[in-house]
Amino acid sequence: MLDKALNGKFDRERALLIFGEMYATALAGDGHVGPGEVMLAVGGELGGGAALLRLATLHLLNQLLPDELKFGVRTYVERVRYYYIAASGKNAARFMRFLAMTAPSAGGEYLSEKFEEFMEAARVEVRLDKDSIRLTKSGVAADLTISEAGVAVKYNVYLRKNAIKLQFASTDRSRVELAARLLRLAGVSVEVRRAEMGNRDKWYVIAYTDMLAAGRKELRDALAEIVKATVKSDWVDEKKAEGWLEKLKGGVTLKEGWPKYGVRLTKGALEVRFISTSPDSVEREARRLRDMGLEEGRHFSVKMPEGGKAGYVSILKEGLAHAAWLSVHGKDKDQRELAADFVKIILQRAEKAGKEVYEKAKEIIEEGKARGSLTLKGFKERVEVGGKEYVVKVIDWGAEFKRGKDGRKLLKIKITAEVGGVRSEYAITFGRYDRNAAVGHAAARADASGDREPDAERFAAVIKALTGREPKVYRTKDGRIMIICYEGHLEGFMRYAELAETIMKWLEETSRR
Repeated sequence: MLDKALNGKFDRERALLIFGEMYATALAGDGHVGPGEVMLAVGGELGGGAALLRLATLHLLNQLLPDELKFGVRTYVERVRYYYIAASGKNAARFMRFLAMTAPSAGGEYLSEKFEEFMEAARVEVRLDKDSIRLTKSGVAADLTISEAGVAVKYNVYLRKNAIKLQFASTDRSRVELAARLLRLAGVSVEVRRAEMGNRDKWYVIAYTDMLAAGRKELRDALAEIVKATVKSDWVDEKKAEGWLEKLKGGVTLKEGWPKYGVRLTKGALEVRFISTSPDSVEREARRLRDMGLEEGRHFSVKMPEGGKAGYVSILKEGLAHAAWLSVHGKDKDQRELAADFVKIILQRAEKAGKEVYEKAKEIIEEGKARGSLTLKGFKERVEVGGKEYVVKVIDWGAEFKRGKDGRKLLKIKITAEVGGVRSEYAITFGRYDRNAAVGHAAARADASGDREPDAERFAAVIKALTGREPKVYRTKDGRIMIICYEGHLEGFMRYAELAETIMKWLEETSRR
């Protein structure tokens, strides 16, 4: 196949892709990939004959590659019957660049984790065919090619009414996955999508203005050149073009890969929202939040763009707090880093929006990070309630779900504590009420030491010691004394590792969707 490609009897690019698939499969099995070496082991009955055949094949491959990608290999034998072919140093880096583009993938991911680091070695070239810039019935179109390691994909670029659009489509899914990989190397986060075409499927990748403006400078410069050419030909409104050029020049990210989120106060509540007319951009952000560990409906809401109107991804207060918690307690390093990046850019945007906005965002984030940071074991605190000082010592604790008489899911928090020398169990039950607010209710016990009044004060002391806030205490007409807690108290309880997980789960399961 490689020999035919050298003699013009087989498509050169297809030959490179097929070779990459075969070699990557071999490496995923018996080969070895290190930071500075790519090695293939050849053993068994074939021995040296197979090693020589592979050397000859690699020699043919080198003749198909551009000079800057040609690599050298060495061979050696261990334990008599095992032969090794290895590329190291600069040779390995060149070979990795080639394999980064040609190794097979499934859904955008390599078949073997060994190849992930190849992407770091890869580089891309962006070429604009200036003669392809043309005016069509639906707007301006142009052809743009992105290539690496001798493998190239030509994309269609369109300047539409509200956006710059880049796309590639084919009935060959592997070809579209290659197009997606090249775009990712160019700094554009895209996913392969499927569209039905009669009896067969069509695959495509698509990116709009904001996604493209987050790409590498080479790509942004090429797109800017298209926009400038259309303005010169009077094919695009100059004011609209200026907006596109501004985005392409500076990019739209505060941190690589992140778009601009709007952060402001609305009726005293913090609003965090990403707005875009691009369906891909909105879906990309929603997917990123899911990858972070946030759940749609509980932590954020999504509205897709329709009829030329903008859509958005809106982060709820609980979503920002949970992201802050994930930045400290996420299940793995990648999740923690993703959440930490998100929290950082939201604080940056809040700071630019003003002191009041920043303080609100900071309060929510600090509360989220504090969840599960303390322990009830050995807890002892001195507090003042009703002009009296109490020492609160926690002995036991628990949190559980229960069902109310109306079927409502409730959260019951139980604390056994010694307060002022009196040991007792204090239980408060939270439910969702008006406007879905979390409110906790408890009643002072008549059978407690000293009757209801002293029990109510001790109860209030326990809550204040644990949450930093006194509860509301009032008396009913029938003589009962009620203790009421709100979301601020619940946030205080969430600081304790023994209660945090159950409380967060209850908040999520009872939130309105």
